[in-house]
Amino acid sequence: MVRVETPLSYIAKRWTPSMRTAKRAALSAVVMSVFIIITGGAVRLTGSGLGCDTWPKCTDDSLFATPEQGLHGAIEFGNRMLTYVLSAAVGWAIIATRSLKPRRRGLTRIAWVQFWIVMGNAVVGGITVWAGLNPWSVAGHFLLANGLLTVAVLTWVRIGEGDGTPRPRAPLPVRRLAWAIVGTTVVLIALGTTVTGSGKHAGDSSDVPRMPWDWSAAAHVHAIAAWVVCALAVAMWFALRVVDAPLDTRARARDLLIVLLAQGGIGYVQYFSDVPEILVGLHMLGSSLMWIAVLRLLLSMRERPAAEASVPAPASGQQPEHAPAV
Repeated sequence: MVRVETPLSYIAKRWTPSMRTAKRAALSAVVMSVFIIITGGAVRLTGSGLGCDTWPKCTDDSLFATPEQGLHGAIEFGNRMLTYVLSAAVGWAIIATRSLKPRRRGLTRIAWVQFWIVMGNAVVGGITVWAGLNPWSVAGHFLLANGLLTVAVLTWVRIGEGDGTPRPRAPLPVRRLAWAIVGTTVVLIALGTTVTGSGKHAGDSSDVPRMPWDWSAAAHVHAIAAWVVCALAVAMWFALRVVDAPLDTRARARDLLIVLLAQGGIGYVQYFSDVPEILVGLHMLGSSLMWIAVLRLLLSMRERPAAEASVPAPASGQQPEHAPAV
């Protein structure tokens, strides 16, 4: 049977990227994932969510924004066009990972997940427009964008590692603490959507439905979750010094604390200043940076050797069992 050659296999046969090039390709997907979250927030904050009142076209009769739709139409249509730039970055990451030698099938599969999330979130975005910016679909759109960011960061980090079985770089209680930070941060981000879903920035000047609770109460619950994440991050910072963890892992904990401090400051200022649009936008940027910092901290808790045979036996006194790793 003759094996059909795909465009990716054709490129992979004729091009081998350097590790630096592959990491840059994966990093471009990370950057664009953050950028699309910020610009999506800008659409909502400028009241342009229904600037294009249907999907996949911008109007019933035009694929593009029309002069009659004004600035709001241009903003919404511009954000839709950025999806193609995001797709190009994800495509570059897929091509680069597929072309690495030797071939790394697991890494390529992870890179492909980004493509399917982009496609899925485009559909969710269309449903959001059809639903008149229903706050639940808007929240789902944002959370799925964070799912894309998660896979993009994982791809970026994994390119610089081997494909052997993960081995721990910190004691089991510390690794469990890292997973606790991940879990509480997921809750924190999800609670953030309940604040925006019930708050004043509905995304359009029309009568857009809101989540059925007081946004101020939702903000207080969100703040409690933020304090829990901060407490866990401080505990992690101290724990890593007690166990004399690797310097890069300790640096990841420091970075997380810095981002949390800035993010918390922005959050409180925007709350007490009637949530101005610019601060909400900065808070969304901070949310993405916080999530990246959390993921990098978690991933620094383990390392992957280039091959199974290169994995040394655990050091004396070290616990061989470990929490789930990726």
